[in-house]
Amino acid sequence: MTGKERTRIVIVGAGFGGLFAARGLRHADARITLVDQHNYHLFQPLLYQVATAGLAPSDIAWPIRGILSRQKNVTVLLDRVSGVDTTSREVVTHERRIPYDYLVLATGARHAYFGHDDWEPHAPGLKSIDDATSIRRRVLMAFERAEMTDDEELKASLLNFVIVGAGPTGVELAGTIAELARRTLAADFRRIDSRSARIILVEAGPRVLPAFSEKLSGYARRALHKLGVEVLLGRAVTHCDADGVVVGDQHIPAATVLWAAGVAASPAGTWVGAETDRAGRVRVNVDLSVNKLPNVFIVGDAAAVKDKDGVPVPGIAPAAKQQGRYVASVIMARLENKAAPAPFRYRHAGNLATIGRKSAVIEFPFLRLSGFLAWWVWGIAHIYFLIGVRSPMTVAINWFWQYVTYGRGARLITGERK
Repeated sequence: MTGKERTRIVIVGAGFGGLFAARGLRHADARITLVDQHNYHLFQPLLYQVATAGLAPSDIAWPIRGILSRQKNVTVLLDRVSGVDTTSREVVTHERRIPYDYLVLATGARHAYFGHDDWEPHAPGLKSIDDATSIRRRVLMAFERAEMTDDEELKASLLNFVIVGAGPTGVELAGTIAELARRTLAADFRRIDSRSARIILVEAGPRVLPAFSEKLSGYARRALHKLGVEVLLGRAVTHCDADGVVVGDQHIPAATVLWAAGVAASPAGTWVGAETDRAGRVRVNVDLSVNKLPNVFIVGDAAAVKDKDGVPVPGIAPAAKQQGRYVASVIMARLENKAAPAPFRYRHAGNLATIGRKSAVIEFPFLRLSGFLAWWVWGIAHIYFLIGVRSPMTVAINWFWQYVTYGRGARLITGERK
């Protein structure tokens, strides 16, 4: 760097990790370029609400430019990154090559089908607004098609909904689809009884919500049972196609299968030629930099990070936020010629999951809650962390009104209907 040239910092991805890295650099005397393939930041923890017609996409996503409009050292580019040239220090996109002095890759994760990528068209996952609106279309169209058909076998298949994977996303999807069928749609149809729909949650492991304590996991299973969800534990999906799934040696006919069983990291590791784990996450150094590339950092779902006890840091929003802030502090220290911060240490704030309306489980380091009170804490926590909302109370009031009264204002079928 010579003369008045400013340090060039490129951040790829405007999820929690990338956005918090950008915000942490708001006082940096640098030119920051934030690149994302979408023009919005997505509050992913509530994405399942869009998929089940509880919220509109605009309730959980906000323009990146609007969020960072007051941060004058940031330029936002709408583009798709296809690689990184670490020799020339350039990020390669479909439109340009962007030079960098520091690079932060916050590129997230995608669905993992454990070697069965051919299942994806039949069992979509939930990672984006497009995924959510596509799933919403599938779910609502299943009821519409069931209303129109006289074929009892086809009707039964249309009213079967299979969710694969009983982590938070799978549990939340199963609970809200059950309530959609049992409550919201109960008076909408004349030729079918939407309450007869079967919602089947399949988990290869021994219990639902395995990241929670056994007590809270047991509570969640009982809460799902009260909602009418069939929970199949210790049984893996061995086949999936347009006709349904095979669980063990049992074929379950289902027109709607949703995938919540696993994720794989983005190709960030391949871009920078770094060592990765089995899920494709980059094994980063203690300062979240890439080995032999001290000016390249990886945060969020694309990074394989361990806590002080050697346990892998979960791929959840609070972890990505902490990593984004930390990398910003590392870069700031270098720009200001200050001592490097201590190695990254993840502070686990707890796990939260909701099981339908008015029921949730919460596991904080100091407290465990379940039931109605946990549901309120869960709701308040999510509203508190909504990013970029100018009037969070407006969103909160709208969301809670729709949620408590079983309203489904976002119950729209959009896009191509197959």
